[in-house]
Amino acid sequence: MLLTVLSGLILSVVLIFFGKAFTKKLGILLPLLPTLLFGYYIQLFPVISSGKSLIQNISWVPSLGVNFDFHLDGLSLLFSLLITGIGSCIFFYGRTYLKGHPYFDRFFGYLLLFMSAMLGVVLSDNLLLLFIFWELTSISSFFLIGFNNQNQDSRKSAITALSITGLGGLFLFAGLVLIAHIGNTYSISELISRKDILLNHNLYPLIVSLLFIGAFTKSAQFPFHFWLPGAMKAPTPVSAYLHSATMVKAGIYLLARFTPILGGTTYWSYTLIAVGGITMLYAAIHSLFRVDMKSILAYTTISALGVLTFLLGLGTKEALIAVSVFIVAHALYKATLFMVTGIVDHETHTRDITQLSGLRKVLFPVAIAAFLAALSSAGFPFLTIGFIGKDLIYEATLHYGIKEWIWILTGLSIITNIGLVAAGFMAGIKPFMGPLPSQYASIHLPYKSMWIPPLLLALGGVFFGLFPNLLAESITNATASAMWGEVLTSHLHSWHGFTLIFGLSLATLAVGTLVYLVNKPSHAKLNAMEKLNRISPQNIITGFANTILHFASSFTNLFHNGYLRSYHLKIILFAELLLGYRLWMSGPITVSFWDLTYPDLYEIAIIFILIGATYIVLTTPSRLTAVVAMSVIGYCICLIFVIYSAPDLAMTQFTIDTLTTVLFVLVLYKLPPFINLTRSSILVRDAIVALSFGVILSLVALKVWSEPISAEISKFYGENAYLLAKGKNVVNVILVDFRGIDTMFETVVLSIAALGVYSLIRLRLKSSEKE
Repeated sequence: MLLTVLSGLILSVVLIFFGKAFTKKLGILLPLLPTLLFGYYIQLFPVISSGKSLIQNISWVPSLGVNFDFHLDGLSLLFSLLITGIGSCIFFYGRTYLKGHPYFDRFFGYLLLFMSAMLGVVLSDNLLLLFIFWELTSISSFFLIGFNNQNQDSRKSAITALSITGLGGLFLFAGLVLIAHIGNTYSISELISRKDILLNHNLYPLIVSLLFIGAFTKSAQFPFHFWLPGAMKAPTPVSAYLHSATMVKAGIYLLARFTPILGGTTYWSYTLIAVGGITMLYAAIHSLFRVDMKSILAYTTISALGVLTFLLGLGTKEALIAVSVFIVAHALYKATLFMVTGIVDHETHTRDITQLSGLRKVLFPVAIAAFLAALSSAGFPFLTIGFIGKDLIYEATLHYGIKEWIWILTGLSIITNIGLVAAGFMAGIKPFMGPLPSQYASIHLPYKSMWIPPLLLALGGVFFGLFPNLLAESITNATASAMWGEVLTSHLHSWHGFTLIFGLSLATLAVGTLVYLVNKPSHAKLNAMEKLNRISPQNIITGFANTILHFASSFTNLFHNGYLRSYHLKIILFAELLLGYRLWMSGPITVSFWDLTYPDLYEIAIIFILIGATYIVLTTPSRLTAVVAMSVIGYCICLIFVIYSAPDLAMTQFTIDTLTTVLFVLVLYKLPPFINLTRSSILVRDAIVALSFGVILSLVALKVWSEPISAEISKFYGENAYLLAKGKNVVNVILVDFRGIDTMFETVVLSIAALGVYSLIRLRLKSSEKE
C-alpha cells in the first residue's frame, strides 16, 4: 500500500524535473500508473469481500506516534477504486483535452500529486498521517483549481478553496490531537475499541465539532459550500476528478471512517441530519436556476454530498448501505457528465444551455454517455445504479427509528431528488435535444480518448444497474460493514415489487421530469437569484474575512512601521510586561540582600569597563567607535563566562563577537557619522524602558536564585547524552539531537526563505508589470 501511495508522488517529482522531455516522448504512458493501481486494488476484491482487511505498519517517527500505518478495508477499498479507476479515465481524457498546452507536464504532475494524497487519506490508519495527506489534497487541489493562472477568476477561486479547506484542516488537526490524547493512541483501528472512552469524555462535543468543521469545509456543506462552484474555473478534467469523485468526498470519507468511533449519539446524528438536509435541499433548488453546465453540475454535486452527510446522520443499517451504493452511483454519473461538459465546451466553446441544442447529431457517442448518466442521476428504474441508490435513500428514511420524523425526512429527500432529476436532465439531455444550430453543424467528435472514458463510466452505471448484486457482493457490503463496525449484508435487486418505495421513486422521476419540461432557465432568472447574494453565506463569510483583513492591515501598520528601533522597543516592552506579570503572580523573592556574594576586585573592574563601553556606545557620533565599544562589551561578557566556569560559552561568545566586529567594520567604516535627530523626550522614554528591563532581569535572576535547585533535568541529559545520542559533549547533544525538531523547523524556515530569494532572483517581469 505504501508503494501505491509513493508511486504517484515519485512520478510527480519526475515530471517536475523532466516533464517536458517525458511528456513529449512518453506522455502516452501517463495513464498507465493509475490503471495499474486500479488493477492492483481490483484483485484485492476476494480478500476484502470475505470480511478481512489488510494492515501495513512501517515505522517513521515512532517517538511522536507518526508511522506509515495503512489499513485497507471495504471503505478504503471503495474510495481507492474510485480514485484510481476514475483517475485512469481522467488521465486518458486529459491527455487529449490539454494537448498542446504549455503546462501539460505541470498539470499531470499536480494531478499525480493529488491522486497520491487522496490515496494516502483513505488508506491511512494513523491520525497524524491522515492529516498530512489531508492537507496535501488541499495544496495540490489549489494548484489544480488555479491551473489557468493567467485568469484572475481562477486565481481567486483557488485562494478561496484553499482558505476554506485550509481553515477546516486547522480545526480538524485540533480534533485529531484531542482524539489521540483521550484515546491514548494515534491508530484509527485501535480507537474503535476505545469508543466508550471518547463518547463519555466531557470534551466529546468539542471533538465532534472540530471534526465536523474539517469535514464540512472539505465536502462543501452549507454554509461552506460556495467554494465548490467557484472551483469550476479549473480545467474540466480537474472538475471531473476532484469535484465529483475524490476530493469533495474526502469529508464524507472522514465522517464515514469515524462513524464507528464517534457516531451513535444524538449530537452526531442530529447535526449531520440538519447540515446534510439543508445542504442537499439548498443546492438542489439552486441548480435549477443555473445556465452553465458546470455550474449546474457543481450545485448537484453539493446536493449529493448533502445527501451522503444526511444518510450518515441517520446512521441506520439501511442508511449506511445507501451511502455505499450512492457513492458509487454518484461518482459514475457525475464524472461522466463533467467529462461530457468538457467535450461540449471543447468543441462549441460554450457551456450555456440556453445556446446549446441538437448536439446528438454531431456528437452521438457523447450524447449516449450523457443520456445514460442523466438517467442514472434521475434514478431511471430497472436500468441504472442511480435508481437503486435512490430506492435505498427512501428505504433509509422510511425505516428511521423516530416515527415522527419519517415523513419529514422522506419529504425532504423527495424534494431534493426532484431537483436532482431536473438538473441532471438540464446538463445531460437538453444540450443534445432539439434542432442543431447552424454554427455547430461543422463540429465533429474529438479523439476517442476523450469520449470513450465517459461512455465507459456511463455504461458502468448501467451494468451495475442491471447486476446490482455483483456490486453488493464485491464491495458495497464490505463498505457498509466498515462504517457499521460489524458485518452487514444486503441483496441489491432492480425489482422489489410494487412497494411504497418503488412508488416514491416513480413519482420522483415523473415530477422531476415535469419540472425539467416546465422550468426554462435563463440569464434573467439567474440574475434575479443573484440579487439574494447579499444574504448568502458566501457574502457573509467574505465580509467577515474582509473585516479580519482590515484589522490585520491596521494592526500590521501600527506595529510594523519599518523602523528597527520601533521593533526593538515593542519587543522589549512586551517582554517587560510578560516578565513583570509573571514576577508579580509568583509571589515575593525570598533572597535577601545579605545572602548575596560580593564581587571580587577583578569582577568590579570588568563591570566598570562594561559601563564605560556602554556609555561610549550611547554617546559617540562615530559608527566605528560604537562597533568597537560593542565588541568590548562582548569580550567583557566572555570574561564573566570564564570566571563562572563556562569556557564553551566564552569561546562561542568570543568567536561571534570577533566575527561580527570584523563584518561591521567592513560594512560601516565608509558610512557618515550618526545624525542625531532624537528628541529629549524620546531619550527619556528609551532610558526608562532600558532601566526597567535591566531591573526586571535582575529580579528574575534573584527569583531563580531563591528557587530550590533541582538537578533532574541536567542529570537526565548527563546520563543519556552518550547512551541515546552517542555524543560526549552534553551541550552539543542537546542542541543537535534532543532539540532536533527545533533544528528541523529552523532548517525548513531557511529553506523557504531560500526558495523565496531564488524566486525573486529568477523573476522576469513584463514591461507592463514593471510600470
